[in-house]
Amino acid sequence: MLGRLLSGNAPLRGRAGLELIVRPLDHRLAAEFWGITDPALALKVNAIVGGTPAYRREFARGDAPSGPDDFDDWVIRTVLNPETPLFREPRYLLAEEPDLRDTALYLSVLAAVAEGNATRGGMAAYLGRKATDITHPISVLEDAGLLHRDADVFRDNRPTYRIAEPLIRFYHAIMRPVWDQLERPGSAARVWQASRRRFASNVLGPHFEQICRDWALHHADPDLFGGLPARVGHGVVRDSKARTGHEIDVAVVGIADNAKPPLLAIGEAEWNDTIGIAHIDRLRRLRELIAQIARYDTTHTRLVCFSGTGFNDKARAAADASPDISLIDLPTLYDQA
Repeated sequence: MLGRLLSGNAPLRGRAGLELIVRPLDHRLAAEFWGITDPALALKVNAIVGGTPAYRREFARGDAPSGPDDFDDWVIRTVLNPETPLFREPRYLLAEEPDLRDTALYLSVLAAVAEGNATRGGMAAYLGRKATDITHPISVLEDAGLLHRDADVFRDNRPTYRIAEPLIRFYHAIMRPVWDQLERPGSAARVWQASRRRFASNVLGPHFEQICRDWALHHADPDLFGGLPARVGHGVVRDSKARTGHEIDVAVVGIADNAKPPLLAIGEAEWNDTIGIAHIDRLRRLRELIAQIARYDTTHTRLVCFSGTGFNDKARAAADASPDISLIDLPTLYDQA
């Protein structure tokens, strides 16, 4: 409401003396704010509460995991505990948005995205509706900052969507399907035990990929890519011969000096999988396919592998032997290299 008072053609626009946009803390600042030094633990916590400062003390009542072994217990006693303010915060976030009138429909759209349906068609199929029927709800969720649209780097007019607020994504992936059970005291441990695999695949995996993209855009040394990134995204590369599509988790596009902008790097992000030579060979093949599209200049495109668990000997040997291959681990993402 306050933002609208000074926006666009609003009468008070000319009286604005300061326009300060307060953004959530990024993954590095959030780890420092929560007092977490272990990168893996920091990323897990960030995948749940994001970078909202109020969640640290007011909503979590000052409770933070004491170490990696305390993460599961922290989720049970704080995040999934109906006695804490953090427990119902995702529901209140939606209720506080004045433009979200048909709450059930908006919740269903968010649930569809949390289930991995990142395209309009996928959401529509999940909800049993036509794609045109969910155009307005998607727009409203975007305006509210709850849904973020990511353009496909390799294909025009093929955007994908992701839930912008980690706590809401965690709620839809883990809490909402079993809400009645969680409201009953003493059920949190049982629910979390059954939800840990879902947390890794539906929450941690996508969050890790986004952290890698944010790191490449805002934190990585430009020398790593051979230039300053203009944008970092992801997309799908079509293989016409195999009649299939290959997803690229990280695509770093440089500043265009001529007709074709340079594709500085493409990358693979694996949270729960050790990177091997097969991952590098896959990126090499995708680089060849992208060169055939002729949309980007791939003359100096580098290959970057991100992993939450590490790299095997063959991958390390390939990186040591080739300057266009880089391996990025969790300590590097948190500037602990």
